[in-house]
Amino acid sequence: MIFLMTALLTGCQDPKKEEESKNEDTILNQELTVVGVSQLGSESMWRSANTVSIKETFCKENGYFLLFDNARQKQENQIKAIRSFISQRVDYIVFSPITEEGWETVLQEAKDAGIPVILMDRNVKVADESLYTTWVGSDFTEEGRKAGEWLAEHLAGIKFNDEDVNIVVLQGTKGSSAMLGRSAGFHEVASQYPNWKILEEVNGDFTTVKGKEEMAQLLKKHENIDVLVSQNDDMTFGALEAIREAEKETGVKRDIIIISFDATRTALEKVKAGTINADVECNPLLGDEIEEVIQRIENDAPVEKAYYIEEKVFTQKNVMSVIKDRIY
Repeated sequence: MIFLMTALLTGCQDPKKEEESKNEDTILNQELTVVGVSQLGSESMWRSANTVSIKETFCKENGYFLLFDNARQKQENQIKAIRSFISQRVDYIVFSPITEEGWETVLQEAKDAGIPVILMDRNVKVADESLYTTWVGSDFTEEGRKAGEWLAEHLAGIKFNDEDVNIVVLQGTKGSSAMLGRSAGFHEVASQYPNWKILEEVNGDFTTVKGKEEMAQLLKKHENIDVLVSQNDDMTFGALEAIREAEKETGVKRDIIIISFDATRTALEKVKAGTINADVECNPLLGDEIEEVIQRIENDAPVEKAYYIEEKVFTQKNVMSVIKDRIY
């Protein structure tokens, strides 16, 4: 009877608490710097490369113990993960927020616990910016500007000079930093050209499936689309499928001009082939940059509020300079 009761009690233990306890023992035994990372999901090739960069950087060989959580595109999962990191007394919290709003409470909890928070890739919108230590990633608004500036230069001197330019936009996840920034930057440039007509902007959620679905609907609703601005490569791949099925062609000297974002290797191959006209780079390899920030904090060195990654626009003219070395 005693044996049976013991077995039952053991079986009722919370597996997550057991795992947290095991993690704490490992950390204490190895004296590693503990980093808790909440990744927003695995919705794209970009995100997968970003995750690999984080895992390769914050490994035991480099002196770190990594607690990694995939939020699967749900903010409540991220908040739960961050609270778990706080309860496990990690040294640093790193996360890529799904949306900008709704983080004040959990970030205040991290601040009260004395744990520095580093934002990765996407940003948050909070009244008190002391709730996070710094942000590392891309200037999304500048990426949007670059897309608009490239289009203006491309259109100069060809038939679109005086005619209307009909544009559709596949936007990313609603409320995300990338979607908001890229939209704002492109609109800033588009507002300078009265003949640029943005017919519609729809949410493709940064996924191939949704990109194809939304592009198919856009093609049915709008007969003469001159330009597609797609806010990431995965949506672009889906859009290309829809366009092919509609028996139209894209890219250099074709029916629809394509501007994409991220510059993954697969997309750059399509730039090389002329299927995509231009791809605005968004570098996912942020692990080393985040580690540099952590080392600055460890050494009591000053830390800036934002660290931007340098990025380019790729076309057929310059894509060969990077395509062979692209690892994502």
